[in-house]
Amino acid sequence: MLAETLAAIRPADPRALAEARAHQDRLTKPRGSLGVLEEVAIRLAGAAGASPPPMPEPAALAIFAADHGVHARGVSPWPQEVTVQMVANFLAGGAVANAFAAQAGVTVTVVDVGVAADLPEAPGLVIRKIAHGTDDLSQGPAMTVDQAVRALEAGIVVARGLIAEGARCLITGDMGIANTTASAALISVFTGKDPADVTGRGTGIDDAMYHGKVDIVRESLRVNGLVGFIDSGSPPSEALRALAAVGGFEHAALAGFILGGAAARVPVILDGVIAGAAALVAAALDPAVTDHCVAGHRSAEPGHAAALTHLGLRPLVDLELRLGEGTGGLLAHPMVCAAVRVMHDVATFDSAGVTEKPV
Repeated sequence: MLAETLAAIRPADPRALAEARAHQDRLTKPRGSLGVLEEVAIRLAGAAGASPPPMPEPAALAIFAADHGVHARGVSPWPQEVTVQMVANFLAGGAVANAFAAQAGVTVTVVDVGVAADLPEAPGLVIRKIAHGTDDLSQGPAMTVDQAVRALEAGIVVARGLIAEGARCLITGDMGIANTTASAALISVFTGKDPADVTGRGTGIDDAMYHGKVDIVRESLRVNGLVGFIDSGSPPSEALRALAAVGGFEHAALAGFILGGAAARVPVILDGVIAGAAALVAAALDPAVTDHCVAGHRSAEPGHAAALTHLGLRPLVDLELRLGEGTGGLLAHPMVCAAVRVMHDVATFDSAGVTEKPV
C-alpha cells in the first residue's frame, strides 16, 4: 500500500499554477493585494491540477493517538495515562479541538495507533493499534521498520476512508504524552539541526527537565546511529529507518495520512510540531508531497519553525499555540476556504466592467 501510494503522488501541475496565477491577476483587486492568501489558492490549484481549485470543504480532522516509551525518562510532567484520558475527552466532544472543529464545521475522527491501553469501541474512534506504545527511543529503536510501515499504512487507510466519505480537505491532529521529544529527534535528523535548536518545552517543563530532554534527544540519535542528515536524496530505506528509530506511531501514521491526501490530490492542512515532524518524513519519502500541504500555523515549539523552513512552507497563523490536537490547522481552515472562494466568486476586470490600472 505504501509503494502504491507513493507511486500515485504527483508534483504541482505547472499549467494549473500558471492559470491560477493569471486568474488572480485578472480579479478586481490590485495584484498581490491578498498577500499569502493568493499563494494559498495558487498552491491548491497546482495540487489539484485545476484552476480554480475545488473548494477544500468539507474538511475532516484525524487525531492520531499513541504513547511513547521515552516517557519513562522524565521528559514530560504529565503522566502517561493522560493520553487515554484525552482520547475519551475527544470522543466526548470536550477538548479544544472539538470546540474549534465545531466552529469550523469539521468532522473529528480519533485514531488509536499506539495508545498504551486497550480502548473500548466508540463512535468516532478508529482502532489501528500497532502496539501499546513505542519502546524507549533513547535506549534503541522506538519501533521496528515493519511497525513503522504498518503505521504509515494505517494513516493512508484513514485518509482514503475520509476522502471516500466526502472529505475534500484533511487536517492533521495528534495526541501522545512525550511526543514532542520524538518530534525533536525526527526534526533534528531530517533537517540536520542540532537537538538544542529544535527541542522545546512541550506541555510546559522547567529548566532542569528541559536540559535533560535535550540530552535525551541527543542520546537517542547517538544510540540509533543517526549522525547524518537524511534528505530527499537519501534512499527511502534510510527515512524509514530513522522514523522507526526515533519516531512515534502517531508520527508514522500522520506521515501516511499526508501521503494519502497527496496521492488523492486532496489538500492537507498541517497542524503543529508533531505534524511538521511527520511531514518531514513524508517529504523524505516523496518530495512532491509538500506541494499538497498547507502549513496551518507556526507552533511555539522551536522545532516547528525549523521543519517548516526545511519544507518551504509558510504558516498562515502565528498565535504562539502549542496545544496540538489539530487546533492550529482548524483555525487555518476557514482562511484556506476563503482563499479558494476568491478564485470562484470574485469577478474579473473584464466581467465586471471595471477599468484596470494601466500597466
